[in-house]
Amino acid sequence: MFTDLINKGRLKSPWIMHFDCGSCNGCDIEVLACLTPMYDIERFGIVNVGNPKHADVLLVTGTVNHRNKHVLKNLYDQMPDPKAVIAIGACGLSGGIFREAYNVVGGVDKVIPVDVYVPGCPARPEAIIDGVVKALEAVKVKLGLTA
Repeated sequence: MFTDLINKGRLKSPWIMHFDCGSCNGCDIEVLACLTPMYDIERFGIVNVGNPKHADVLLVTGTVNHRNKHVLKNLYDQMPDPKAVIAIGACGLSGGIFREAYNVVGGVDKVIPVDVYVPGCPARPEAIIDGVVKALEAVKVKLGLTA
Protein backbone atom coordinates (compact mmCIF):
# COMPACT_ATOMS: atom_id res chain seq x y z
CA MET A 1 0.00 0.00 0.00
CA PHE A 2 2.30 2.78 1.21
CA THR A 3 5.33 0.91 -0.14
CA ASP A 4 4.17 1.89 -3.65
CA LEU A 5 4.45 5.56 -2.69
CA ILE A 6 7.82 4.99 -1.09
CA ASN A 7 9.05 3.19 -4.21
CA LYS A 8 7.76 6.00 -6.45
CA GLY A 9 9.57 8.54 -4.29
CA ARG A 10 6.39 10.38 -3.39
CA LEU A 11 6.62 9.55 0.31
CA LYS A 12 9.84 9.15 2.23
CA SER A 13 10.49 6.24 4.51
CA PRO A 14 8.26 6.85 7.54
CA TRP A 15 9.91 7.31 10.90
CA ILE A 16 8.04 6.58 14.11
CA MET A 17 8.60 7.61 17.70
CA HIS A 18 7.14 5.77 20.69
CA PHE A 19 6.18 7.55 23.92
CA ASP A 20 4.94 5.71 27.01
CA CYS A 21 2.69 7.96 29.08
CA GLY A 22 2.68 5.53 31.98
CA SER A 23 1.46 2.11 31.01
CA CYS A 24 1.88 -1.33 32.53
CA ASN A 25 4.34 -1.97 29.67
CA GLY A 26 2.11 -4.57 28.01
CA CYS A 27 1.55 -2.35 24.96
CA ASP A 28 5.18 -1.23 25.00
CA ILE A 29 6.32 -4.83 24.69
CA GLU A 30 3.97 -5.30 21.73
CA VAL A 31 5.32 -2.13 20.06
CA LEU A 32 8.84 -3.53 20.44
CA ALA A 33 7.64 -6.87 19.09
CA CYS A 34 6.89 -5.06 15.82
CA LEU A 35 10.63 -4.53 15.43
CA THR A 36 11.55 -8.20 15.96
CA PRO A 37 12.27 -10.56 13.04
CA MET A 38 8.84 -12.14 13.40
CA TYR A 39 6.99 -8.94 12.41
CA ASP A 40 9.91 -6.87 11.05
CA ILE A 41 8.17 -3.54 10.49
CA GLU A 42 11.50 -2.20 9.24
CA ARG A 43 11.07 -4.19 6.01
CA PHE A 44 8.64 -1.45 4.97
CA GLY A 45 11.27 1.22 5.60
CA ILE A 46 9.71 2.21 8.92
CA VAL A 47 12.37 3.29 11.38
CA ASN A 48 12.00 3.82 15.14
CA VAL A 49 13.64 7.11 16.15
CA GLY A 50 14.21 8.81 19.49
CA ASN A 51 13.98 12.43 18.39
CA PRO A 52 10.55 13.99 17.76
CA LYS A 53 12.07 16.41 15.26
CA HIS A 54 12.75 13.43 12.97
CA ALA A 55 9.45 11.57 13.48
CA ASP A 56 6.48 11.37 11.13
CA VAL A 57 4.29 9.23 13.38
CA LEU A 58 3.94 9.31 17.17
CA LEU A 59 2.93 6.05 18.89
CA VAL A 60 1.51 6.70 22.36
CA THR A 61 0.81 4.04 24.98
CA GLY A 62 -0.49 4.34 28.53
CA THR A 63 -2.75 6.70 30.40
CA VAL A 64 -2.18 10.42 30.19
CA ASN A 65 -1.86 12.01 33.61
CA HIS A 66 -1.38 15.56 34.84
CA ARG A 67 2.40 15.18 35.04
CA ASN A 68 3.08 13.72 31.60
CA LYS A 69 0.48 15.61 29.55
CA HIS A 70 2.89 18.53 29.16
CA VAL A 71 5.67 16.24 27.91
CA LEU A 72 3.27 14.60 25.44
CA LYS A 73 2.13 17.98 24.11
CA ASN A 74 5.75 19.17 23.86
CA LEU A 75 6.77 16.07 21.87
CA TYR A 76 3.81 16.54 19.54
CA ASP A 77 4.64 20.21 19.00
CA GLN A 78 8.26 19.37 18.11
CA MET A 79 7.26 16.98 15.33
CA PRO A 80 7.32 18.47 11.83
CA ASP A 81 4.12 18.65 9.77
CA PRO A 82 2.53 16.59 8.39
CA LYS A 83 2.41 14.23 11.33
CA ALA A 84 0.15 11.50 12.63
CA VAL A 85 -0.61 10.21 16.12
CA ILE A 86 -1.58 6.66 17.07
CA ALA A 87 -3.16 5.95 20.48
CA ILE A 88 -2.39 2.35 21.41
CA GLY A 89 -4.17 0.13 23.91
CA ALA A 90 -7.15 0.62 26.20
CA CYS A 91 -5.19 3.06 28.36
CA GLY A 92 -4.15 5.20 25.40
CA LEU A 93 -7.70 5.26 24.07
CA SER A 94 -9.63 6.06 27.23
CA GLY A 95 -7.43 5.76 30.30
CA GLY A 96 -8.23 2.06 30.60
CA ILE A 97 -8.78 0.63 34.05
CA PHE A 98 -7.15 3.74 35.52
CA ARG A 99 -9.59 6.24 33.94
CA GLU A 100 -11.32 6.95 37.28
CA ALA A 101 -8.04 7.64 39.14
CA TYR A 102 -7.59 11.15 40.51
CA ASN A 103 -4.41 11.82 38.54
CA VAL A 104 -5.55 10.48 35.13
CA VAL A 105 -6.58 12.93 32.43
CA GLY A 106 -7.85 10.15 30.16
CA GLY A 107 -6.89 9.04 26.68
CA VAL A 108 -4.32 10.62 24.41
CA ASP A 109 -7.00 12.60 22.54
CA LYS A 110 -7.62 14.69 25.66
CA VAL A 111 -4.24 16.36 25.06
CA ILE A 112 -3.32 16.05 21.36
CA PRO A 113 -5.26 15.14 18.19
CA VAL A 114 -5.26 11.42 17.40
CA ASP A 115 -5.45 10.06 13.85
CA VAL A 116 -5.64 6.31 14.58
CA TYR A 117 -6.90 4.30 17.56
CA VAL A 118 -5.53 0.79 18.12
CA PRO A 119 -7.62 -0.99 20.79
CA GLY A 120 -6.55 -3.91 22.93
CA CYS A 121 -5.14 -4.76 26.32
CA PRO A 122 -2.48 -5.17 25.19
CA ALA A 123 -2.79 -4.28 21.53
CA ARG A 124 -1.53 -7.01 19.18
CA PRO A 125 1.55 -6.31 17.02
CA GLU A 126 -0.53 -6.96 13.88
CA ALA A 127 -3.02 -4.31 14.99
CA ILE A 128 -0.20 -1.85 15.72
CA ILE A 129 1.27 -2.40 12.25
CA ASP A 130 -2.19 -1.88 10.72
CA GLY A 131 -2.46 1.32 12.76
CA VAL A 132 0.85 2.55 11.37
CA VAL A 133 -0.39 1.87 7.83
CA LYS A 134 -3.58 3.84 8.56
CA ALA A 135 -1.54 6.66 10.08
CA LEU A 136 0.56 6.83 6.92
CA GLU A 137 -2.67 7.10 4.93
CA ALA A 138 -3.57 10.09 7.14
CA VAL A 139 -0.16 11.63 6.38
CA LYS A 140 -0.78 11.13 2.65
CA VAL A 141 -4.11 12.95 2.98
CA LYS A 142 -2.39 15.81 4.82
CA LEU A 143 0.22 15.98 2.05
CA GLY A 144 -2.50 16.02 -0.60
CA LEU A 145 -1.24 12.80 -2.23
CA THR A 146 -4.67 11.13 -2.37
CA ALA A 147 -7.36 11.81 -4.90
